[in-house]
Amino acid sequence: MISPAGRALDHVRSLGLAGEVPACVPAASVTVSFHPDRLLADGATVAERLAAEGVYRGQFETRISNGGLTAFPGGDRDVWEQRLFGGAYAGLVVGRPIYGALNLAGHPDGGSPRFGSCYLRLEPAVSRRATFSHGDSFTQPTVVGTIDTFAGVWRALLDSVASSGRALGLAAASPSSWVAALGEPRTASGRALDDYVEAQVHGGLALAGAVQAVVADPSFRGTPTGALLSRLAPRLEFHPGFVLAPDEFPAGLRTDVTPEVAAFVAARFGVPFLDAEVVGRAARSVVRDPAAWSVFGPAAEVLQELKYVWHILVLRGRPA
Repeated sequence: MISPAGRALDHVRSLGLAGEVPACVPAASVTVSFHPDRLLADGATVAERLAAEGVYRGQFETRISNGGLTAFPGGDRDVWEQRLFGGAYAGLVVGRPIYGALNLAGHPDGGSPRFGSCYLRLEPAVSRRATFSHGDSFTQPTVVGTIDTFAGVWRALLDSVASSGRALGLAAASPSSWVAALGEPRTASGRALDDYVEAQVHGGLALAGAVQAVVADPSFRGTPTGALLSRLAPRLEFHPGFVLAPDEFPAGLRTDVTPEVAAFVAARFGVPFLDAEVVGRAARSVVRDPAAWSVFGPAAEVLQELKYVWHILVLRGRPA
């Protein structure tokens, strides 16, 4: 009997386009971004749970999200997964796909930094049990495929470069120069907030054997969270990080109130600038003491604002 993961892979494979793609595609790693210090329902942090279980779990199980919280029967994520995967996961909670991005450009901050300050860099072999979409799955993309039917996604990336001069956070004068740029080593963050090839990993994500390295924000160096992260994979690496003073947060980039939230965070924790660790402290404080943040509304709204604070850090922050 074919498993739900197998049915999902077969379905998306049939929707993809077979054809030649460059060697950089199968060689690229999927990155799975996460905030390691966010609280789960039982009060444990994400990093604590990962270290204890050795398994990365998706939103249907954790009930937390760095995007939209719609993973429940009949919710938006359930609806788009039914469509994208041909109903393979209907009625299931455990065993749903894990979401990440194919880091074709090799950005040090991962393929989709909007979803977390740290990421798991998966072994390239994991891509053989992943599906891919040009565009986030919540947009209900029509250009999808597997690693062996990736030609449609690749063509869409080249079309994006031809029409806009950029794709995956890389600007280029032509599709050919963009392809050449993919192979260049990078030390600066890509800041590809909304520009990524989404990857959906099927068949579960046990850390042992699947994770090549954990790549963390440098603000976690020397912290208990950093110590937990070092236990998750053979290597712990650090990307350049993002820091920004509270008065440098612009109004209107995400919401008008975001600069006020950034200033409140800096004052509450007595710091001159914000980084991933400080934003995580704030998020935990909102959950544990929502009254202290009520000037910005209910806890769910404040956590949404802190998500936007992180987005602006990615877009505007200086390397740590």
